[in-house]
Amino acid sequence: MWESIKWLIPSVTVPTLADGFTAIGIIVVGLLIIRFVVRPLIFKLADLLDKKNHPVMSDITKNVYPSVRNALIFSLIVVAASLLVEVWLFDNAKLAVYIDSVYVFFAFKALYDVLGFYLKNPNRFETGKDQDILTPFFLRISKVAVMIIAMFTIASLWNFNLNGFLTAIGLTGVALAFGIRDTLAHIFGGMSVALDKPFQIGDWVMTGDEKIDGTIEDINLRSTLIQTSDQGTVYVPNSYLVNRPIYNLSKRTQRKVEHFLYVSNENSEEMIVKFVETLREQIALHPKTMKKVIHVAMDELRPNSCRILIRYFVDTNDTELMLQVRQDILFVAKHYCEEYDIKLVDPNLGQFGWSD
Repeated sequence: MWESIKWLIPSVTVPTLADGFTAIGIIVVGLLIIRFVVRPLIFKLADLLDKKNHPVMSDITKNVYPSVRNALIFSLIVVAASLLVEVWLFDNAKLAVYIDSVYVFFAFKALYDVLGFYLKNPNRFETGKDQDILTPFFLRISKVAVMIIAMFTIASLWNFNLNGFLTAIGLTGVALAFGIRDTLAHIFGGMSVALDKPFQIGDWVMTGDEKIDGTIEDINLRSTLIQTSDQGTVYVPNSYLVNRPIYNLSKRTQRKVEHFLYVSNENSEEMIVKFVETLREQIALHPKTMKKVIHVAMDELRPNSCRILIRYFVDTNDTELMLQVRQDILFVAKHYCEEYDIKLVDPNLGQFGWSD
């Protein structure tokens, strides 16, 4: 057995039973130190950073521990094996590349684990007011970048021909780009959403064609998850969103209310004017209406009726409150229609009634 590995370690010697017990002892003692000394120290440091209002550093310390632990265990195995064969394996030219590759892997794995933690807990990453939209998006990109960089770093240690590989990848990429151009459009659309920041997770949005109306749940590389008003969920391709006007309804501070009354031409001009002026005054008196823009006027004349436009703004973004104000104004309009004996007609049916 030992003769068969001399091609790798020429100076290898057959270990004795004592060497075997020594190697096992090193591993056992090392594992105990890692479990009862290193681990408590790292987590105490993380708790201390958290108490000092450094939550990001605390999270990083906790999440790099698994890779640090695995690197230490690997080091114990190499040291134990070195004592077993009486050759310091860290200096072995043939094994050095392999050992360095393992350490590089654990280093990138630690970074990958940190990014994965923040992808699951974006609220822990202090990036400012735009963190809800930017953090999940760029963390996903960063995880992919870490894997690619790790792969090329390890390949360079093994003297892999990266130039030829990159050339082949480039040619293949051009061919694939034509086949996945729609997917690429969605990805670049996601980047545009992240950079332009038209909305954040939790915002209520609506597209200009009103086909999409709901709350942003998540933003991915390819699509955006939206919870619709009927409590359903829909994955919308990012390219669809960036190519259409997006109304961020969560950013509104006022709500416009607009409806129409169709008044019979049998009503006198004097009573219609009086009704319009009174209704305008009553809208202005409502505590939740904006006083600067109140429109109540006849804007259309028909053979048997005229249309009265009612337009005003409510000082709220709450739909329920807006509907309550709208109801109040409609009751006021109904009251003064009865007081001034204003006859309303349905423009579709030609019968008396309300129409908005």
